Amino acid sequence: MKKVKERPNMLKQLTVSDGSNSKPKSNLRISGIGGFVFAIFLLLAIGGSAIMDTNGVPTSIAIPYLIVMSIIAVYLLLAMQIASQWEKAVVLRLGNFRKLAGPGFFWIIPIADSVVNWIDHRVNVTPFSAEKTLTKDTVPVDVDAVLFWLVWDAQKAALEVADYRVAISWAAQTALREIIGQMTLADILVGRARMDADLQKIIDERTTPWGITVQSVEIRDVVIPPDLEDAMSRQAQAERERQARVILGESEKQISSSFAQAAEAYANNPTALHLRAMNMLFEGLKQKGALVIVPSTAVDTMNLGSMSGLVSLGFGQTNKGNPISTNSEEK
Repeated sequence: MKKVKERPNMLKQLTVSDGSNSKPKSNLRISGIGGFVFAIFLLLAIGGSAIMDTNGVPTSIAIPYLIVMSIIAVYLLLAMQIASQWEKAVVLRLGNFRKLAGPGFFWIIPIADSVVNWIDHRVNVTPFSAEKTLTKDTVPVDVDAVLFWLVWDAQKAALEVADYRVAISWAAQTALREIIGQMTLADILVGRARMDADLQKIIDERTTPWGITVQSVEIRDVVIPPDLEDAMSRQAQAERERQARVILGESEKQISSSFAQAAEAYANNPTALHLRAMNMLFEGLKQKGALVIVPSTAVDTMNLGSMSGLVSLGFGQTNKGNPISTNSEEK
């Protein structure tokens, strides 16, 4: 019996990275004021214990003094927190939501209180894209976009979603793929404003329960396959050639109409026709090296004699006459 080889599992695990380490981040901050006060109390503790030791104070008093002052210094170091003007600190007490602190100076109780997140209330920018996404007419396109958003409720952003930055990035990407699948390539190329509005509406509906609002969505670039791009270029060129031929045909119709009107004017006025013919002959002879062929019948009708054939003038020769070559044909 033949042995059937097992096919290796070709499934690839999709990993999502937001640019941060997998280890949880510590939200403990050491403020400048807390560090300064900590240093002062630590110096007082060390200096006081040294003075007590030199003055013969019993160690039963000096050691507790040193311990108490050190505990106070550490307490003040951790309890004194400062939030910047644009951020709020989410404070939990024994695991329960306590308050939103900041901006500015605020106190916490070490060990009992913990700052689990610092929420930035400024406008944030998140770039996102959709690669090789099929449109409604099955054309793969790559679309790059930028999302402008901000947090309007820090409590919801901290408690309703684990990582609101990663969540809004994925929500924007899935919304972009959904919009692309509902539109044709032509609509995407010419209707970016509508696409931006639809994206903003969909993403805002998904992020509002997280305390996040979307200000705007901007489509940066739409990349289509090179073969399709060449085909569209040829199509546009053919369309322009068609329009040029249509315009040329309309011009010919107008010209023929003008000639018809001129023919009606010359039909009953032979003198005007002769003057026009002589003017055309003169205009042709003015050109340097001009070659004019005049039928003998036209010459006879203009009463110029029995001259017919080829008339050639060359004005390029210096200090010479204008040679004229004629061939006359007797009827």
